[in-house]
Amino acid sequence: MSRSQLSRPGTPERGSGDDTGCSILHVDMDAFYASVSLLDRPELVGKPVIVGAAGGRGVVLSATYEARRFGVHSAMPMSRAIRQCPQAAVVAPDHSAYGRVSAAVMEIFRDVTPLVEPLSLDEAFLDVSGAVRRLGSPKQIGALIRGRVHQTQGITCSVGVAANKFVAKLASTTAKPDGLLVVPRDGVIEFLHPLPVGALWGVGEKTEAQLTRLGLRTVGDLASIPAPILERAIGSAAGRHLAALAWGRDPRGVVADEPDRSVGAEETFGADIDDPVLIRRELLRLSQRVATRLRAQGWRGRTVSIKVRYADFTTISRSRTVREPTDVANEIYGVACELFDALDLHQLWIRLVGVRVEGLADSAQVDTQLILGAPERGWREAELAADRARRRFGPDSIGPAALVKPDRSDHRGTGPSGASQS
Repeated sequence: MSRSQLSRPGTPERGSGDDTGCSILHVDMDAFYASVSLLDRPELVGKPVIVGAAGGRGVVLSATYEARRFGVHSAMPMSRAIRQCPQAAVVAPDHSAYGRVSAAVMEIFRDVTPLVEPLSLDEAFLDVSGAVRRLGSPKQIGALIRGRVHQTQGITCSVGVAANKFVAKLASTTAKPDGLLVVPRDGVIEFLHPLPVGALWGVGEKTEAQLTRLGLRTVGDLASIPAPILERAIGSAAGRHLAALAWGRDPRGVVADEPDRSVGAEETFGADIDDPVLIRRELLRLSQRVATRLRAQGWRGRTVSIKVRYADFTTISRSRTVREPTDVANEIYGVACELFDALDLHQLWIRLVGVRVEGLADSAQVDTQLILGAPERGWREAELAADRARRRFGPDSIGPAALVKPDRSDHRGTGPSGASQS
């Protein structure tokens, strides 16, 4: 990446203050899942769009900013979202596309600096202190990243530039959508103190209600209260934590290349079921989704686990470690079925099932460790070919016959989280 790769013309950039010493960037894609979903649906750009599946007990995965103006947000029940914005188009999630674009975006970040700490598929912290001589000031680097993401992936991102992670993340949130904000070292207090206390990390609804009862509505209010009073109100550890954040203090550094510890997917059925055939079909569907994401991100895993939630919300999980790391849906599905078949169900109705792969290793490193002369595993080659077909012809162009055959008895509904990653 060079200095000539500037941000898109005409895009406003806020915060022209001094970025000296502000080497931490927080880069966050704008409405990531919705934006990626619309890459192949240009006719929907600029319109209210909800990513999820209508009906059942599904929830919103993402929504465009046009839909958000009607109060639609992620994790909202789809039924409620559609009531609030009935004119919205509903688009089914494409998790393989999300993983592919995320991997490309993370490569853009690593082209700038090796000090990249991903937080999720669509956001990361970067420490660019070692890149300023090569690429310019932190603000210039933020502009380079924004331009490169839009140029290569067709989506936008917002960037916060600050001296530490906490302030940088708040800055990127403030800059949304499609903006850049620098918070100078000597402007942190001016930036922080007018914000509501709910902007502080660790302040959820209950804590915010406690602070409001104390008359603490802004970060500045919290910063002015004596520490002993705050600690008595919310506890010593939480009090010290929030007091430090209220003055913009965050000593944490960027932790580079911290890999995802697992890749998983889960599904909530539209109605509770007790049919093992339908459950195994869902395990196959989830195994396909997990394997596709593993391959898109260059991972293989050694431990396969399943999660089962019963109608009474009792939840159990079972796992097994395989001999060689895998990213093959057929292998993941085989283990998942064995784990499921070993459960003592006693005719219990099931609300949710999930599949997860843990113990991740880089696929390139795994390939170098395979025994010379070992037979090729035909399933992996077949699934890689299917990946190529889906990239060319669409996510539903190819898949297991068991999943494409119509089945009127299938009561499946979309899950609350679709695919999840931690």
